[in-house]
Amino acid sequence: MKQKLLSLYVQIILDKRFITLRRSLIEFRRKLTFKKRVVSVFLQLDDPYSYLLSYYLEHVITRYKKVEFRFYLCQSLSGDYTPQPGMLADYALADCAALANEFGVPFLDVGTTPAVEYRRALLDFLGEEHDEKDFSETFIKALSAYWRGDPEGVARIVGRAQAELSETNVLLGQNQLLLRKMGHYNCATMHYAGEWYWGVDRLHYLIERFDQQGLNRYKEPTPELASLQQAMQSKMPVTKPVKAASLPPLEMYYSFRSPYAYLALERTYEIADAFGLKLEVKPVLPMVMRGLKVPKPKLLYIVNDANREAERLEVPFGKVADSLGNGAERCIAAFYYAKSEGSEREFLLAAGQAIFAEAIDVATDEGMEIVADRSGLFWPDLKEALEKEEWRAWAQANREALTEAGLWGVPSFLIGDVAIWGQDRDWLLARKIEDMCHDGEGIIV
Repeated sequence: MKQKLLSLYVQIILDKRFITLRRSLIEFRRKLTFKKRVVSVFLQLDDPYSYLLSYYLEHVITRYKKVEFRFYLCQSLSGDYTPQPGMLADYALADCAALANEFGVPFLDVGTTPAVEYRRALLDFLGEEHDEKDFSETFIKALSAYWRGDPEGVARIVGRAQAELSETNVLLGQNQLLLRKMGHYNCATMHYAGEWYWGVDRLHYLIERFDQQGLNRYKEPTPELASLQQAMQSKMPVTKPVKAASLPPLEMYYSFRSPYAYLALERTYEIADAFGLKLEVKPVLPMVMRGLKVPKPKLLYIVNDANREAERLEVPFGKVADSLGNGAERCIAAFYYAKSEGSEREFLLAAGQAIFAEAIDVATDEGMEIVADRSGLFWPDLKEALEKEEWRAWAQANREALTEAGLWGVPSFLIGDVAIWGQDRDWLLARKIEDMCHDGEGIIV
């Protein structure tokens, strides 16, 4: 009963009519109380995603003068919210370097490392400037100098050296508490009228809301944002590049509980097909079943974010039956069997749609039989395969391989030396594969 009620609750909050009604009520209340439109921006000095976001926010602020942007010097929540902090820091640096290169954003172009020796002094300086009217401009300049690896630039911003200020720690704690009270856990985030947006990847959703309200003072797209969206367009080769035949298989690490993995599934198959690559899907148990906790606020953000991504990708989504526990284990066991029958693609797509678009409980025989029928699998044989345990060693080996690659979340993609995490990096994955072919055949258009 609890599972069904949770599924119903998720279905309601993800319904487009509910979202539209909630937005209308929030806007009505804002007008009734004569309040400004406010975007709360939480940025972290030593977070490269915060820097990339700030680079584009500078242009957004200029265009949308009717919106007040309040910047907060903050730090992401730790503990259960950041299960692998060391791995995340390493991956974030590599990911942002790749993104900056694709976007044409200066990143570690003055020095090879961020100006870490000035980190504390810069934090104290920003803490003192936090309540000034031009704090957003100051913060953006500080992030730029820090992440371009420009110690001289940072020194000019900071001025004379001084002892550490205890007030800075208090401010960071207060802003972190505000971040948590408002319902999020991560920096490089923006909150507007009840909804959250993370990084440059979700900035376009916020801009779309502004444009729908007629807030763009120039009544035309912002060039920098238009080029950002153009850079993140996923494009496929017209013909299969000859050199792609010599590439290793494309590996996709997948969890049957992850909505992001489900959203990436069909697109990943399309990429593999376009390049003529073999796609090897390697399932792992959900993070919670691997000893990595996922707090409820994080889950709530993920499901809401996945919902708008599903709409953008035109993937069925919204009626969700959580497969945590027995459901996830049965799916891996069933997939292990489906591979032996040559029906892995059909099973993955059928299981994903059942779990995330139809709220079918795959922990039950009734639910799994529906998936089997849609996959072209003989239910009695699949039911027998569910009792076997061979899949456990396979799933564990997949987990170890994922960790060895410096990753822990799904969906993750490996091909050769390229390791990419996230369903919204499909465009980057396709571009990296094209670079590996690099002979000009099958040009992406």
